Amino acid sequence: MANLSLNLVEAAGARPDQTALKCGDIAMTYAEFDQAAAKVATWLNDRGIRPGDRVGLMMPNVPEFATLFYGILRAGAVAVPMNPLLKSREISFYLSNTTASILLATPTFADEAKAGAESAGATCFLVDDELQKAIDAVAPQVAPYPSAGSDTAVILHTSGTTGKPKGAELTHLGLVSNAEITARTLIKETSDDIVMGCLPLFHVFGLTCGLNAAVTAQATLALVPRFDPVAVLDSIAADKVTVFIGVPTMYSALIAARRPSDDTSSLRVCVSGGAALPAQVITDFESIFDAIILEGYGLSETSPVACFNHPHLERKAGTIGTPIEGVEMRIIGTEGNEVAVDEPGEIQIKGQNVMKGYWQLPEATAEAIDSQGWFSTGDVGTKDADGYYRIVDRTKDMIIRGGMNIYPREVEEVLYEHPDVAAAAVVAVPHESLGEDVGAAVALKPGATVTEDELRNYVKERVAAYKYPRQIWFVEALPTGATGKIMKREISVPSATTSGV
Repeated sequence: MANLSLNLVEAAGARPDQTALKCGDIAMTYAEFDQAAAKVATWLNDRGIRPGDRVGLMMPNVPEFATLFYGILRAGAVAVPMNPLLKSREISFYLSNTTASILLATPTFADEAKAGAESAGATCFLVDDELQKAIDAVAPQVAPYPSAGSDTAVILHTSGTTGKPKGAELTHLGLVSNAEITARTLIKETSDDIVMGCLPLFHVFGLTCGLNAAVTAQATLALVPRFDPVAVLDSIAADKVTVFIGVPTMYSALIAARRPSDDTSSLRVCVSGGAALPAQVITDFESIFDAIILEGYGLSETSPVACFNHPHLERKAGTIGTPIEGVEMRIIGTEGNEVAVDEPGEIQIKGQNVMKGYWQLPEATAEAIDSQGWFSTGDVGTKDADGYYRIVDRTKDMIIRGGMNIYPREVEEVLYEHPDVAAAAVVAVPHESLGEDVGAAVALKPGATVTEDELRNYVKERVAAYKYPRQIWFVEALPTGATGKIMKREISVPSATTSGV
């Protein structure tokens, strides 16, 4: 199987009357889903879209995202998913960067979408009732375009922590295999499952592990347009959700929001990724919800899943498990050699899940992927004697205090263990003589009374003397991105904070 949209064709043939997508009171069967995607493909062809052309897609988690996405692929075109909250300048860059000629956008943010498309020389179509009627009126395309496995299916722009975002080219083969392996070996997903779709579908985690894996397994995806813990809890109860997929901040939010009356007994497995999941959050969630969390690891450039705590193997809390089927991983030191067991180094990944490269950036691609196909992640990790990997931190996040390397995640784990802490982020703060020192932005649970000094001493008793945060400041909430991942680069360090020695 090459074109990813063939998974939908297969699901519609096998289970035409099975509910594929749910969103509130809206329900769509696999037959309706497939028919809608086929009409989108015809409509795009009628507007001059040909195989290999790029099409921007800027929608929240609604059924239209799924039908448009699979319609784009069915036409042989390349989908360029975008956050609907982007501003016109960002939209213009994404469209110009990929030379996309069409943008399909939510009417909710019409002004920004239109302005961005106009600036990029693209045509913006708002996905409203009028457009839907026009699409419904066309004849459905007979069969998906026969894309090759190596053809680009999706261009996902990286977050761009340094410089402009880069477009990672994900192939049909990479996405097909990652969705299939996720459904079959990691989640053990079947057509009986109801999967929670609250992760943004424009992000690779939600796209592969939510939408594509559900289609592969011919399961039902219960969509929530925007993550809200109360709405998610209501959906779990109403839709009898069996599989929850989220990022760490979502688990923390669900713990805080859960009411005694919430029925979450349908949950059988939960998956966490996107960032390191604090061990205390795992313990608290599993105790309250009586459902296991399996933690994995991946990046936009790896489609995304590369490593996972497999359900049939021993689960090691705090690790990201072992490489998934068809993927190799290794830990490389500063001299380019594999390091010893439990020694930190950069994680590298090799497999068909790895991107083709960065769109029209050959130098950046060559820097990221070596001649043997090893992709350098920029993440620091270790591997134990049993082959389990552990994320230490991002190389960019590492704090160097007077020549000593400090990995923020280790300190954050301790902060999360304090009963008054709801969320924490450890960051570098400038220091006149040491260069960098350790700081921590902390959001407390409602009614918490712990002071900065008490929290500092709590950590000081549990880590080496050079690691504990000399500066701690309390915030109402930590800044998060579209997927709920804490955005450390947006944390403001107060000019004057309480300091310890």
